Amino acid sequence: MADELYKTLGVSKNASDEEIKKAYRKLARQYHPDRNPDDPTAEEKFKEISAAHDVLADPEKRKEYDQGGQFAGFGGDGNPFGAGGAQAGGFGADLGDIFSMFNRGGRRARPEPVHGRDLETEVRLSFDQAVNGDQISVTVAKAEQCQTCHGSGAKPGTSPVTCPRCEGRGIDAQSQGFFSISQPCPQCGGAGQIIEDPCPTCGGSGLTQQTKRYKVNVPAGVKDGTRIRLAGKGEAGPRGGPPGDLYVTTRVTPSPVFKRLDDGNLEVTVPISIPEALRGGTIEVPTLNGTKKIKVAPGTKHGAIQRLRGEGPPKPKGVGKGDIRYRLEIDVPKELSEEQSEAAEKLAEAFNGADPRAELLRKAGAA
Repeated sequence: MADELYKTLGVSKNASDEEIKKAYRKLARQYHPDRNPDDPTAEEKFKEISAAHDVLADPEKRKEYDQGGQFAGFGGDGNPFGAGGAQAGGFGADLGDIFSMFNRGGRRARPEPVHGRDLETEVRLSFDQAVNGDQISVTVAKAEQCQTCHGSGAKPGTSPVTCPRCEGRGIDAQSQGFFSISQPCPQCGGAGQIIEDPCPTCGGSGLTQQTKRYKVNVPAGVKDGTRIRLAGKGEAGPRGGPPGDLYVTTRVTPSPVFKRLDDGNLEVTVPISIPEALRGGTIEVPTLNGTKKIKVAPGTKHGAIQRLRGEGPPKPKGVGKGDIRYRLEIDVPKELSEEQSEAAEKLAEAFNGADPRAELLRKAGAA
């Protein structure tokens, strides 16, 4: 179908380059195999999305696809990609160099280096660290460039040699009439080079498992679940390929006093006494920097809200600060002393036995 790739990315045939890029990034994040380890269909979906982007993001390939040319079989059930698979990390890898594809038999350039995998880790923050910002350390175990061979995979003093089968192109073309079918070279695995004398440290992979420590600048005002990207701190790419990224997810310990609201403001539950609710007054409340006083209006009801503007955590991108909302709740004692009971009796007499439910019952009877 001439629009199968557009359907794969969820865009129209007249979508702009930016719309195609945006749709790809969103879907690639959603179906990335590393984020869906328990979903066996995610990897195949990720391959289809990447294949569609590989064609539609290239003006020449897109034009030929729209005209029913060599890329018209891409996408959906017509996806020609085989088991070669792209490196799971790094959305920007040129997957056309990794997967099988149809072409008109032309010679191809040597495959682009494959990006290393993106990594994810979590970090625990106190409520104060999240509100004020901090610099923290994270430790990750990951594949790094081998220090013995400097990522080449070859024993020191030797170098990888050009693959004699594909002559360094990384693909193996087989002619079938007018078309030729190209797939990753079986001899070099698509790398375009062969290691005849592997590095004794990494066994020819060019990578070794290492533990690295990084400092992460946590901006003020982060929420629980915020992802911070450390570009280039993921795993190194094979054979000297560029590294992936490291994503650090914040896990914020809840505060015993302040509740974080969805709008970025804070809320505090403040008990007030019955006399304070009746007569009003000035009370002291907590803030992020000590305490302040607020006024309680006479006749304040249970659950009334007071607000201190600009006393909350920093807003995203440093645009001012949020507010603190104070939810006033009338503190009703469960048991009364003899003196309190006498005072309650006098209070009831002072209100002449007024029934606060009389109007409610009147409306119910009239309904």
